[in-house]
Amino acid sequence: MIRTPCLLLLAGCLFATACQGRSQTFVSGLLSTDFANPQLVQITGYAGDAMEPFLSRDGKVLFFNNSNDPHVNTNLHWATRIDDLTFQYKGEIQGVNTNALEGVPSMDRNNVFFFVSTRSYDQTASTIYRGTYLNGSLSAIELVPGVSISKPGIVNFDAEISADGNTLYFVESQFEHGQPKSAAILIARKNGSGFLRAADSAQIMEQINTRGLNYAAATSTTELELFFTRADGSAPAIYVATRSSASAAFGKPKKIVAITGFAEAPTLSRDEKSLYFHKMDNGRLRIYRVTRR
Repeated sequence: MIRTPCLLLLAGCLFATACQGRSQTFVSGLLSTDFANPQLVQITGYAGDAMEPFLSRDGKVLFFNNSNDPHVNTNLHWATRIDDLTFQYKGEIQGVNTNALEGVPSMDRNNVFFFVSTRSYDQTASTIYRGTYLNGSLSAIELVPGVSISKPGIVNFDAEISADGNTLYFVESQFEHGQPKSAAILIARKNGSGFLRAADSAQIMEQINTRGLNYAAATSTTELELFFTRADGSAPAIYVATRSSASAAFGKPKKIVAITGFAEAPTLSRDEKSLYFHKMDNGRLRIYRVTRR
């Protein structure tokens, strides 16, 4: 399948190309020192790029995709936990990968698995899919209804499903000339068998979608913490924001200072004491971890 220039940027890392051309100056703003000690995560038996990590809610499985370079077939993979910094590679997830881009895994506690795929974008203007996960395989794959809108230049990506499966955090981006002009994190809530965009989404995310490109959300089990990536005229960085209740707006985000360099796509461990993410490391994308102080 031939991918259009817009869709080459879907999985996040290629935002770097767009950021280099932006005129904004990066302003650090608030800083978070809650995490420290960055460490490389080993995926035994796997030697490729590892991006968009997601840890299953029970902490036993690490999902990720390989490089989203346009010359590579981007697919979903899985590995099982040996310890906090070591996972055993099991292979590609069966039943899901195509010649199109498949990436950005997420799953609720009931094994409903969400991911991004460009397989039908030309026909449906939609990219967010779901299926049922079991032992390294995905079945009953379908587009997630009620999320995407059919409008020229609009692309949705980086979906994160809440632990209870009731709230979907996703990105909506306006593309112009093959580059993202904007990227904002939105909310959709479960509505029957589908999802419905939340009427209070803009209010809840008001402090998150303030400038630059905001994407790759990850939530705590209670949804009181939101981790995400912001690219604002410099290399992407990972931020955290908190709120007092699951219906309240998030406060001003803080940049996690322990995470340096080109870093994206956070995901929490089961005990929420560790934060995993991918990082550019000597020309290769690898998964790292930081821990709470």
